[in-house]
Amino acid sequence: MNITYIIGVVLALLVFLLGCVLGINIGPKAVDATTGLPLPVFTFTPGNLWNFFDAASIFIVIGCTLAIVVASFPASTLSSIPKHFGVMLNAGKFNPMTYIDQLVDLAQTARKNGLLALEGKANEQEDPFFKQAIMLIVDANDPDKVRAILENDIDCMSARHEDAAALYDKASSVAPAFGMVGTLVGLINMLAGMDPTSGGGNLGKDMGTALITTLYGCILAHVLFGPIANNLRIRDGEEVLCKQIIVEGIMSIQSGENPKALREKLLTYIPQGQRTAASDSGGGGE
Repeated sequence: MNITYIIGVVLALLVFLLGCVLGINIGPKAVDATTGLPLPVFTFTPGNLWNFFDAASIFIVIGCTLAIVVASFPASTLSSIPKHFGVMLNAGKFNPMTYIDQLVDLAQTARKNGLLALEGKANEQEDPFFKQAIMLIVDANDPDKVRAILENDIDCMSARHEDAAALYDKASSVAPAFGMVGTLVGLINMLAGMDPTSGGGNLGKDMGTALITTLYGCILAHVLFGPIANNLRIRDGEEVLCKQIIVEGIMSIQSGENPKALREKLLTYIPQGQRTAASDSGGGGE
């Protein structure tokens, strides 16, 4: 579970709501102007939250943002939005050490029984990319062909992931823009209400709409859509790293590399701080 995303979003919303209702009385503000008595340092006015609710602003910002996102992307990308949230929240799915251990085990099997013995191991794999990589060397394909196929698969996968992240980048850029549109709508209504022939209008309400729409646009962009896009790119980086490890490991197995040397080579893909523990717990090989 990607707990940092949940903590960050919840904390941002809580801080925002607290800022809406919190008053800090310091200096001249610490004394009641009418009674002269000192005021508490902190005061809370929950009723202030209603000042930040405006149905017209919500309708303009959220409705127009969603409409432009729908207009900008094909149905296949839009239908994957629930999947995007699952990927973003699943922070522990791609563990490089899991793949390194499996590749070292495959190298030991191939060294003892030959590459054909890996076919059974391939059928046990839940990762289709890993299974494909094993079968490519079991079928005795040319090494250059194997590498080209696998690297092309990684490039195409990463491009699809970038398309998914681009959806939230688009929403992140559109939301503040429609916040400004809502601001203009509110200002136009406010100015129209200042015409003496219009009966006075409702200046306070129109000015509130003008300002709150910008607020909503910023919150959507920087609290919701921006972190989603960033987390999707992080998940993509983690998956690409694991697949690069698979490619390097499979190519080494095909060339008959020693399992112990293979482990040392693959450990270079992970941070230095994790290598010592991995080496201590890792197998030896031949």
